[in-house]
Amino acid sequence: MSNQYKLVRCNINGKDVEKVVDVRASLTDMLRNDYRLTSVKKGCEVGECGACNVLIDGEAFNSCIYLAVWAEGKHIRTLEGLLGPNGELSDIQQAFIDETAIQCGFCTPGFIMSAVEILESGKEYTDDELRKLLSGHLCRCTGYENILRAVKKTMYKRLGKPIPQ
Repeated sequence: MSNQYKLVRCNINGKDVEKVVDVRASLTDMLRNDYRLTSVKKGCEVGECGACNVLIDGEAFNSCIYLAVWAEGKHIRTLEGLLGPNGELSDIQQAFIDETAIQCGFCTPGFIMSAVEILESGKEYTDDELRKLLSGHLCRCTGYENILRAVKKTMYKRLGKPIPQ
């Protein structure tokens, strides 16, 4: 194996995998091309739009500016990893549908993965804090309010609290 390629062992959506990758390849490229995880979108490819967002060891990252070789030993979660055993949607995915927080859908997987990080913190955030936490995403269709509402609704539901009006 030349210096241009390296074996990467990691866990993707709960499954241990290994793949020889080009050392210049982004995590986006590895996830899309080698594992067919097409929820990971190629948008700007410079870490600005959030469409490629995945969770790495529980933390949201733009996978377009994260090298595939850096995934060695990491646990990576994509939107595909949120589905239940029989293909049922997670609560946050259902909330995006319920709140019509989806239009073209291109930005949705990245937004949802950021929302998962927010929700798994177990903290209660204000609207301003949620806006800031979701600010690394660009959406050309929705105007963001329905997305914010979907995350907020799911946050309160998980916390077992009534949704403030």
